[in-house]
Amino acid sequence: MAMSSFLTFDLMGLRQGSHLGETIAFFIYETPKVLMLLTLVVFAMGIVRSFFTPDKTRSLLAGRREFAGNVLAALLGIVTPFCSCSAVPLFIGFVGAGVPLGVTFSFLISAPMVNEIAVGMLFGLLGWKIAAVYMGTGLTVAIVGGWVIGRLKLENYIEDWVREIQVNAVDMEEGPMTFQDRVLYGKDAVREIVGRVWIYVMIGIAVGAGIHGFVPQEFMASIMGKGNWWSVPVAVLIGVPMYSNAAGIIPVVEALLGKGAALGTVLAFMMSVIALSLPEMVILRKILKIQLIWIFIGVVAGGILMVGYLFNMVV
Repeated sequence: MAMSSFLTFDLMGLRQGSHLGETIAFFIYETPKVLMLLTLVVFAMGIVRSFFTPDKTRSLLAGRREFAGNVLAALLGIVTPFCSCSAVPLFIGFVGAGVPLGVTFSFLISAPMVNEIAVGMLFGLLGWKIAAVYMGTGLTVAIVGGWVIGRLKLENYIEDWVREIQVNAVDMEEGPMTFQDRVLYGKDAVREIVGRVWIYVMIGIAVGAGIHGFVPQEFMASIMGKGNWWSVPVAVLIGVPMYSNAAGIIPVVEALLGKGAALGTVLAFMMSVIALSLPEMVILRKILKIQLIWIFIGVVAGGILMVGYLFNMVV
């Protein structure tokens, strides 16, 4: 913090306590910290991910019974390589391998929302308690949401061409990986993921800096505080059309909490941005009929609302 203060107030000559000065100081302080944390988390989890290829994940989930399969799918979603653009081939592979629809949705909910970047960065920036709360509630939404969708028997709402695809039951043999191979896998993950998301991280830090410097604490507490019953659904409605990933939204979450926003409302906002983004819905429309997409949105949004209200009541 001393370096950011020196650069902002001494070198740049901005007045300490001014809106612009506090905004720039926050941005300078957060940028190297967040990018370094992101790089370390992606590298470490890249090594972990080398043990969980999509084929291994699919074979683990194939034939699993409901609920037990939902739990396993949600847990695998944390460590399995996934992004919105991979939703189509993963969904096709899971359905073709005999993974139940509800189990597949538990994975699709968990993988973007409770991914290792979100949990690792929350731990590094906001502490283990908030990271544990986010992971626990996110897994609960994924498990229960997938189980509910499975109970509704909605297989007819998968696009016909997906159900007609015959997936080869024999997987390619994968050679054993040495530790050096896994380190290289981690480096490749840093190059690919950090190279793809750094701009969203910078935008997120800039938004967070603006909130920190310009938004009065009383105003934020009045809009996103626990005293307003409508704050949670409004946060979800605002979050759905936004396009960001976990790395980009966490600096915003940090600033919102620092300004007095309620934990439940902020968690609901973050979950809706990551799990129900509009671009992901557009991609999923290639493989799901519109009725199933609306059911998916409704089930997940309902779970997120419950999380928000619950934590606003008890925290």
